[in-house]
Amino acid sequence: MHFVDMATLGRNPAQIIPAWQEFLARHSGNRRPARGIGEPIWVGRRSEEMLECQLHEALLNVAVEPEIPFWLLCPYDMTRLDDSVLAEAYRSHPTIVGNHSYAGSPTYGGRAHADSMFHAELPSMPGLPAEMIFTAEHIIDVYTFVTVEAGAAGLWSDKMVNLATAVRQLAADGLTCRGTTGTIRIWDDAHAFTVEIHTPSPIDDLLAGRHPPRRDPARDDSLLWANQTCDLVQMRSASSGTTVRLHTWK
Repeated sequence: MHFVDMATLGRNPAQIIPAWQEFLARHSGNRRPARGIGEPIWVGRRSEEMLECQLHEALLNVAVEPEIPFWLLCPYDMTRLDDSVLAEAYRSHPTIVGNHSYAGSPTYGGRAHADSMFHAELPSMPGLPAEMIFTAEHIIDVYTFVTVEAGAAGLWSDKMVNLATAVRQLAADGLTCRGTTGTIRIWDDAHAFTVEIHTPSPIDDLLAGRHPPRRDPARDDSLLWANQTCDLVQMRSASSGTTVRLHTWK
């Protein structure tokens, strides 16, 4: 039996699937059945966190191969959570278990639902952001831009360096496939410092940034590293390109 504090692990919901995959690698070998309970959604989470928790629960249906004998229960507080949150739970869970009931969800969407969420646009941000256009030849300018803005927002040096490094890596990776320019936007308010990177390179892997870490940390992809160092990472991708939004809470 193994316990993990979801408030710590699930702070950024993108970290949960790699943890489940590691758990299964340890405990479900030779087709041994495994059971788990995970509650990433609770009353009081920020709207951005709630949205990523919902994407996470949809992606669980993609992350675990059907032949793996894994039974996972996701508790929901039906007395306090909003009806829209419960309706979304029905779309991402094949089976609904109540106090005296056990039935298939009539609105379960499976992989198609996860795919739809992954390719949707992120909600618009309030306020006017600071903005810069960058090219592959001037990636260092991205680091400088984020560092200056983060310093002005009062971020501690360690958070500032980690965030600027993550943005620079994501920006560089986003221009390797096609396209010549990307866009960085930064919002700063009383509750969060948010950096958004948009690049023209689409991503087809629904689990990008959620695969287990490689044995060689130097080869870990930039999304995985961003997920480990930022408070929240949101990513959506379509034919028009990929948007990654990094949040640092104040």
